[in-house]
Amino acid sequence: MVTQVPTTAVTAFITWQFLRTTILKKKIMVMTQYGIKYAVHIMTAHFGNLVAKVCETLLRKGPLTLRLLIRFTELTPSQVNNSLLILIQHNCVQAFTDVTEGEFGDAPKDDTQYLALFSNILHRMRFSKFLAIASQKLGQDKNCQELLEGLLQNGRLSMEQMVERAESSGRAGNRPIPDVVHDSLFKLLNAHFVERCPAPEPTLSPKVEEQPPPRKRGAKAAKIFEVPETLEQRLIEAARPVEVLRFSMGDTNPEAEKSEHYSQISGQKRKHDELEIAQDSGHADGAILWRANYDEFIRCLRHKACVEHVRSQFDDGVVNVLSAFLEATRSSEKIVKTEITVPLSLDNIYEEVMKNEVGRSMTLDRVEASLAALGCPGMDDYKINLRRIVEQAQTDEVESIVLKRYGRDAYRMFRFLSKTGGLVETEKISDSSFVDKNEAPKILYRLWKDEYLYMEKVAITVPRHSLCLLWRVDRYNLWEHVLDEMYHASLNLQLRLAHEIEENKEVNMQKIHLFRKMFVSRVGIRQVRHPKSNPLFGTSV
Repeated sequence: MVTQVPTTAVTAFITWQFLRTTILKKKIMVMTQYGIKYAVHIMTAHFGNLVAKVCETLLRKGPLTLRLLIRFTELTPSQVNNSLLILIQHNCVQAFTDVTEGEFGDAPKDDTQYLALFSNILHRMRFSKFLAIASQKLGQDKNCQELLEGLLQNGRLSMEQMVERAESSGRAGNRPIPDVVHDSLFKLLNAHFVERCPAPEPTLSPKVEEQPPPRKRGAKAAKIFEVPETLEQRLIEAARPVEVLRFSMGDTNPEAEKSEHYSQISGQKRKHDELEIAQDSGHADGAILWRANYDEFIRCLRHKACVEHVRSQFDDGVVNVLSAFLEATRSSEKIVKTEITVPLSLDNIYEEVMKNEVGRSMTLDRVEASLAALGCPGMDDYKINLRRIVEQAQTDEVESIVLKRYGRDAYRMFRFLSKTGGLVETEKISDSSFVDKNEAPKILYRLWKDEYLYMEKVAITVPRHSLCLLWRVDRYNLWEHVLDEMYHASLNLQLRLAHEIEENKEVNMQKIHLFRKMFVSRVGIRQVRHPKSNPLFGTSV
């Protein structure tokens, strides 16, 4: 699309685009095409083709009722029901009741629908990392590791099922097995590695669009481009138990727990009969079901990525301060992708730093200098901008991809545009990155063609008619594109691994067949040479 503007308006146009893009909120992870293919491959490898087909239909078409799911998959009702039970058991699908307003004064209609949880499907490939994190945090506690491994393998378990699993393994030692399981579950709950299962079928009422107050014209008006909350986010929030019960054993007053567990769903209290339905669908005997808390493991991996990125730029003192800060504020983070940590005083930070051997050698002045290096304002309380660290790490990763794939000239131009943040003319990019003016448009075009850059064509009418190309790095769309490439690469690796395993099986079978053939032929030769030495040997073979 070509926009005709006078020469004097180019600067204003660039400024408006910059303000519009910089105030946009960070987009959530979307299901790209290769992301869906990768998720379907995971489901096929873990649960077979039927379950994978049901899951793929939900991923591609969104939430569906049971009737529509049977229609789109062309499977029998029994096959679809069994597949949904498996997916719900392993936390890959969430059921919910969708309430829609009736037409022409009719009563509201409610339908049970099923939504595939894309993130939870991908988390299945991170189970080994989750176990490693728990082992590190809990000090090599074998009982906790086995309990967590059982939850990861089976999806959801009750206390009785955990005890039965521990009895089958027979590794409890001299202590009673129920006590060992109870203590292990208590440790995992305190570490937030295990949580109570969400409501089996929360109710989602129609979302009421609130009329925002009138905004002033200017730069602040760009906030109208905020990304709305997705259905998956609303559903997870509605099904999640309240924070007090989420990580509580809760075996003292079950009636109070049930009423409080499902009280605040979609802003209104649930009725008693809905509690009974939820209890029956959760477990046959009404027992509490437990599952691994993926959010806590992802939070730990996110903190680890932030620490490793800071390690590549600063000394061990800054790394130690950041690690201590994250450890002190981890329990206060309400969401996984926390942008800014809760404030901490300098005394609290220093107290946390002194808990490890490296921190004991640091002075208070050095801790303050490390906080300044992390970009914390020097006030009474300190906050760390985790979003800035994550974005910088993502930018560095993409820049390294550009360097390896397109060369150093493309890397310099891409880095210049990334730091500028706005639309820049081709000539200015060439001059600032010291790239030949004849080669710069070709390189920029390659980057644009591969979706690494955004291009805007501006037709200039004064003093003469000409076409000006403006370039910029659209970070969020770029990261989505790179994420899709990562899904593609992961899928190819999985397919390659499966092919290698199958090929090795065929080679081994051929070797075994050849060995048997050679063995039988040698036995036959021996029987011909010595027919009376061992008459039963040939038949025994």
